[in-house]
Amino acid sequence: MSVPLNAETIRDAPKVLLHDHLDGGLRPATVIELAAEGGYGALPSTDAAELGHWFLAASHSGSLVRYLEGFGHTVAVMQTADALVRVASECAQDLAADGVVYAEVRFAPELHVEQGLALDAVVEAVLEGFRVGTALAAEQGRRIRVGCLLTAMRHAARSREIADLAVRYRDVGVCGFDIAGAEAGFPPTRHLDAFEYLRQQNAHFTIHAGEAFGLPSIWEALQWCGADRLGHGVRIVDDITIGEDGSAKLGLLAAYVRDMRIPLEMCPTSNVHTGAAASLAEHPIGLLRRLRFRVTVNTDNRLMSDVSMTSEMTALADTFGYDWSDLQWFTVNAMKSAFLGFDERLALINDVIKPGYAALQA
Repeated sequence: MSVPLNAETIRDAPKVLLHDHLDGGLRPATVIELAAEGGYGALPSTDAAELGHWFLAASHSGSLVRYLEGFGHTVAVMQTADALVRVASECAQDLAADGVVYAEVRFAPELHVEQGLALDAVVEAVLEGFRVGTALAAEQGRRIRVGCLLTAMRHAARSREIADLAVRYRDVGVCGFDIAGAEAGFPPTRHLDAFEYLRQQNAHFTIHAGEAFGLPSIWEALQWCGADRLGHGVRIVDDITIGEDGSAKLGLLAAYVRDMRIPLEMCPTSNVHTGAAASLAEHPIGLLRRLRFRVTVNTDNRLMSDVSMTSEMTALADTFGYDWSDLQWFTVNAMKSAFLGFDERLALINDVIKPGYAALQA
């Protein structure tokens, strides 16, 4: 008989995380301590529990713009090398404690230079933090591998510079590139020079697309920019028609995404909070999993949405009736889609993920 599926047992299952923002996953107590050390006095509260509730309330407004306001506080306390090392180290430790065995964590170097840090120093501090956190997690018996995705802000003009940074650091922990920020009015094609450079360098990149904006954003990300993965991509359902008998008819773009196995970095709770989905039960992940798109499950912002990989998977299991085989399917999808060498992906699937789920289903 298989192990009962609940939050405690799901926490022990090996998990893979592809879409997690470093500045959206701080511990509330760390935000408060770093603010005190750096003289930042604009926090809504200096009580950890109250501050955590404030971030959740801001994120659960149904507005992506309101959701993004909380980052003003977290980014403000991440402006020194020591702060970045600490935040990255705690991130690795928290993910490992949650049963994550492989994670790609993204951050925008250009947001952390307000107190004089150079872009290279920002990247090196975060990489050092992940090294420290990974070692500390291993001491606790939790093994995790963490890679960095360097994000450029789509409303700014530094994407080519950040792309170059991603290429220069790809052999020491940076596994890819991303663009993020408000989609409407800032299409990914504004950054074509960065994407062309990355393709020339055989580098990996994902693009936030199809979250707050629809099919044109997804189409541009794939067909103009050449994205390897889609950050969120929930609006691909706009190109799927469901008949009265429950049958699904895919439009040309949706069919392309499924046929080409384009990974969808889905963040269900975050999408509900930002208004991209009305509720978890109505989230497109249910339909897309049924149609066997390359769906992955992610946290997006653990602090802002008060989530973990365990809570996301538990909520999906409760909502859609998923069992261990479904959770393994999501996890293997994510590991197949990681910006990691084929041999290393295969080793994690065969040596860690499949044995872990086999034990839970035995």
